[in-house]
Amino acid sequence: MSVQTTEYVASEIRSPASFVASRVFIYGALVFWAFICLFPIYWTITTSFKTAVDVTQGHLIPFVDFQPDWKGWRSLGLSPDSIFQTSTVREEFLKRFMNSVITSVGASSLAIIIGSLAAYGLTRYRYHFAWFKNEDISFFFLSQLILPPVVLALPFLVLYREVGLLDTRVGLILLYTLMVLPIVIWIMRDQFNSIPVELEEAALVDGLSIWGAFFRIVMPIALPGMVAAFILAMVLCWNEYFFAALLTSTDAKTIPVMVASQTGSQGINWWSMAALATAAIAPLAVIGIALERYLIMGMTAGAVK
Repeated sequence: MSVQTTEYVASEIRSPASFVASRVFIYGALVFWAFICLFPIYWTITTSFKTAVDVTQGHLIPFVDFQPDWKGWRSLGLSPDSIFQTSTVREEFLKRFMNSVITSVGASSLAIIIGSLAAYGLTRYRYHFAWFKNEDISFFFLSQLILPPVVLALPFLVLYREVGLLDTRVGLILLYTLMVLPIVIWIMRDQFNSIPVELEEAALVDGLSIWGAFFRIVMPIALPGMVAAFILAMVLCWNEYFFAALLTSTDAKTIPVMVASQTGSQGINWWSMAALATAAIAPLAVIGIALERYLIMGMTAGAVK
């Protein structure tokens, strides 16, 4: 037996062990990263069922370290023994919750409509404004995310005061649309780039107009990307705090502002804050699980030509 054959046989003998070791390392790293990502959610949910003593002592495991209590949910009027009773805190929570739903869904929908049309134009037509071309325009949209929110705080505050949009849902919807529009354009641009132009050309030959080809051919194919962009935009709008705290006072306050206000004379009410945060996380978790298939398809669009 030659030396090369001996080395090949030895490598074949060692390969199963190295394969198992690599798999153990990969899955171990994934489990560790999943733990890091999911532990804050676990801590938030369990803290909503803790008392003050359990929070300060750092108890983590329900029924082992501490006995779950509805104190956090009772403070919001959402516990089983208070859900059917009159509660001003619950009414306040439901109002802030509806504000978050209306502003997030409204801004995300508006951003999807405008962003899809802008992205389609950037992928199907050539523009030339001075030295700006399609790639420069796309980068210009994305570069708007570089600006820190505090730079825009005073201009928007003065503008909204002059036009009467302070403490209104419409004001937040318009601002959130501007905030998420660059991300929507960038996602939809990649989505439309992955769709062959020949499909639209064939539709035009068959007698469809440009708008007909867009709505009947392109949009059904691009639907997963639109869903992914909508979910991402909604998450960003739902979690936005800075402008919601700056531009609202009573009528248009959202859930993040209410969560941050859970302080009392003795400090932060962690159980109430955790219950509020859990209630705020739940809708996004349900939407993400229900639309997971579209989310994955949309985020991976354009990765393979």
